[in-house]
Amino acid sequence: MSPTLTDASPVANDSLAVLERTRSTAETYGIPLAVLAELTHRCPLQCPYCSNPVEFDRANSELTTDEWKKVLSELAEIGVLQIHFSGGEPTARKDIVELVQHATDVGLYSNLITSAVLLTREKLEALADAGLCHVQISFQGNEPVVADRVGGYRGGHVKKIEVARWTRELDLPLTVNAVMHRQNLHQLGDIIEMAVDLDADRLEVANVQYYGWALKNRAALMPTIEQIDDTSRIVDEARIRLKGILDIDYVVPDYYALRPKKCMGGWGRQFFNISPAGKVLPCHAAETITGLDFESVRSNHSIAWIWQNSEAFNRYRGTAWMPEPCQSCEFKEVDFGGCRCQAFALTGDAGNTDPACTYSPRHQDIFKLAETESSEGADRFLYRNFKGGTLETQETEGTHGR
Repeated sequence: MSPTLTDASPVANDSLAVLERTRSTAETYGIPLAVLAELTHRCPLQCPYCSNPVEFDRANSELTTDEWKKVLSELAEIGVLQIHFSGGEPTARKDIVELVQHATDVGLYSNLITSAVLLTREKLEALADAGLCHVQISFQGNEPVVADRVGGYRGGHVKKIEVARWTRELDLPLTVNAVMHRQNLHQLGDIIEMAVDLDADRLEVANVQYYGWALKNRAALMPTIEQIDDTSRIVDEARIRLKGILDIDYVVPDYYALRPKKCMGGWGRQFFNISPAGKVLPCHAAETITGLDFESVRSNHSIAWIWQNSEAFNRYRGTAWMPEPCQSCEFKEVDFGGCRCQAFALTGDAGNTDPACTYSPRHQDIFKLAETESSEGADRFLYRNFKGGTLETQETEGTHGR
């Protein structure tokens, strides 16, 4: 077992002691209330917008069951309240029930973020019995033709509907996560009604974020400005009509925004996630930024030390790192410079102003790029898989509406 996950160095690994020492540059942020645990990068779906790193963590590099249990215990010890089990597909791990049970045992609220296609009724019941608190299921459309094509997995949509119904039958709260883009936005109204029919508590209208693998498919996914206008209207109307029935989260896609989003609440301020191989990251896409070294739970440092003191977390924390025009901007304590991963993807430097901001010298360029790609981009997907990607066959291309 690795050094961090033993008791060989109690002083170095005592997370509570770290928190009680002289405050670091993270002093105003505290330990996040919720942490994302990416248990594996393995996944039966091949989504063209996959948010996992371009280079997957292989199964033989994943944290073991005992290592994840040690992590969960440490998170609970330092004050984390919620654990979100994600992937890849977290149910590809044979120990998922055991990990949920351990989360329950140490007092963590647990959420399963899943594609649902590997779940059986028996497994879901076991997860509920182990104390699972919430289920979030990703949907790629509201019917099989579009949804199965986007996910690259035949029969996936029907299985998702089935698992969503099992979830509610077991009295587990349900969130529907609908990842939206040019090739399925025409189904948004029906997706909202699907979420209501499934008795979901919440719907995330999650527009694709263009870094990592999604950047390879940007031309096939970028929505038109007309679609975004329609989307905003549909969401506004649905929020009024379904108040008290369905909560709807929605953010305008970055390429069409005037102000950058407060990405993850600000770099290293409110969130971190742990990769399958144990790296502690400021966001799920942080590994797309080359030149940053991320500490691992397999190191000699505790999670609390990594959160407060690691160079990667402190690189873009706060506002002191900001260049102009961010440094003089009245919104710098509001959006904290936007998305560092997007700045890196579009400018080559994570320290630059996020081009989603109207004050960025690159803003007009990306707006024009979005308009061009949304109207002229080809529709074929480059599917995501361990083979390094598979181009969609021409037989399935175009089996959707605009």
